[in-house]
Amino acid sequence: MAVLQNPATTTNPLSRAIGSLRDSFLYVGAFSFAINVLMLTGPLFMLQVYDRVLVSRSIPTLVALFAMVAVLYAFLGMFDFVRARVLSRAGYRLDIELMTPAQAAFIGSGTRTGAEPVRPVGDLSAIRRFLCSNGLPALFDLPWVPIYLGIVYLLHVWLGLLATVGALAVVAATLVNEWMTRGPIARSAAEDIRDTNFSEAAKRDAEAIVAMGMVADVCRHWQLIRHDGLAEAQTAGGRSEVAQSFTKAMRLFIQSGILALGACLAIFQEISAGSMIAASILAGRALAPIDAAVANWKNLIVSRQAYKRLLQVLEGQPSGFTPFALPAPKGCLTVNGVVKVAEADRQGRRRPILNGIQFELQPGDGLGVIGASGSGKSSLARLLIGLWAPDRGTVRLDGGTFEQWDRDALGRHVGYLPQSVDLMAATIRQNIARFDPTVTDAQIVEAATLAGVHELILTLPDGYSTDLARGKSILSGGQAQRVALARAVLRCPRLVVLDEPNASLDADGEAALINAIKVLRQRGSCVVVMAHRPSAIAAVNRILFLKNGQQVQFGEKVEVLRKLTRAVPGRNIALASHRTSR
Repeated sequence: MAVLQNPATTTNPLSRAIGSLRDSFLYVGAFSFAINVLMLTGPLFMLQVYDRVLVSRSIPTLVALFAMVAVLYAFLGMFDFVRARVLSRAGYRLDIELMTPAQAAFIGSGTRTGAEPVRPVGDLSAIRRFLCSNGLPALFDLPWVPIYLGIVYLLHVWLGLLATVGALAVVAATLVNEWMTRGPIARSAAEDIRDTNFSEAAKRDAEAIVAMGMVADVCRHWQLIRHDGLAEAQTAGGRSEVAQSFTKAMRLFIQSGILALGACLAIFQEISAGSMIAASILAGRALAPIDAAVANWKNLIVSRQAYKRLLQVLEGQPSGFTPFALPAPKGCLTVNGVVKVAEADRQGRRRPILNGIQFELQPGDGLGVIGASGSGKSSLARLLIGLWAPDRGTVRLDGGTFEQWDRDALGRHVGYLPQSVDLMAATIRQNIARFDPTVTDAQIVEAATLAGVHELILTLPDGYSTDLARGKSILSGGQAQRVALARAVLRCPRLVVLDEPNASLDADGEAALINAIKVLRQRGSCVVVMAHRPSAIAAVNRILFLKNGQQVQFGEKVEVLRKLTRAVPGRNIALASHRTSR
């Protein structure tokens, strides 16, 4: 289930970021040209030494040649350093530009059901590591392989043919290596993601796992997942090592073979001794980029697959486009014929989660959504705040659908308390402030007071500066829910959606919750409460009753509760006891 985005205002940040590195790649190509031209220094020096210096026995000639070689190698080292530095800076620039979209995509993946596990930040790191490694320069050197082979042909055709046979053998090994390792590497990456997700889930649920003696069984299951990933990685690594060993041995063999063939040709005076040495060095240089590419082939496949995954994950992410600045919402919520279906099962069937939901709320209204577990209350909550898009129908806030709003700008006017509360590993102040540096301490205290948690926070050793990263034991479940409620009511948002807000609250917490709903309504907020316990609807004026995703009743609280108690005598008595509450 996708998060709402506006297709007209979206593009892929990865494509845009790679495009911004075009100049860097052009510089790398230019430096690669200079480096490979300078790589001819060694063979030419050998050729001149054997064919000129040894014949003429001229020390000044040798000194002049060696001085020229020293200067050329100095330039070679400088260009090689600059090329590596450009690629390194390009990798870090790519990471810096995409770290926020990647993390946002990772967070957004948590709002979708049935989605494949993703690790966009890890994929981004894999691409950066490849840019900073020796693998990419080897790819820039590959176009020079035929040029080096051509020079060997100029020395002698037989030497060129032998070098070509070696190059073709190495290329064939590279293609076989690609075919044999692509699948295992992809499966290994998928298992690594499963491994990481399962480990993190086990850590979050550590208390239940330890209390119920599940540690050994959980570790056994994790071991099975990790074993599968390691087996695939070992398979890919073993096949890649075979190809790498073959190419290295082939390169050395071809060099020696060319040296032997060159010696034979020199004996028959077809070439000079210098040409023999130069051909051996050139053949080795021609095969070196292929050898380096094979050595880094696993990293190449990993980064290529990471690029594809990241490209897919970032598809539809907001671009630099600035949406139209709509005025702050007043809190008019309109739900018109909303239908939401679940993800397809194995048979391809999609059952409706919500069907035909329709109602309208004005600023100051309080709506209690009631119904049995699985009736669609939490799904409706996600639709009302724009986390999910309806398959049919519309959800409008002040007349506009959610894709017409800037998500971050609208978020300042929306408060949401999810059914499962998991505060961030930061201070209580940062959690309540939503990590917004513009929120003042007075606003934080006001929100905490409205949620009835201010006095509780003051009892903590560090107060609002208490760092929740130190462990779960700092706050109980009910206390964490009240802190999350303070975060939801910060600056009295125009739309507040509370999903089972009293699930972990005691009597004092429920009283604070009822008071918060009353105050929000008095200040003009539209409040929607997904209720399972009757106390949560004490401060609302309207009721929506859901059954199996269908809207059964909607209207004034007193009237709806009266109809429900008459329809099912003896049921919802607790709810009926609140029918006169407002």
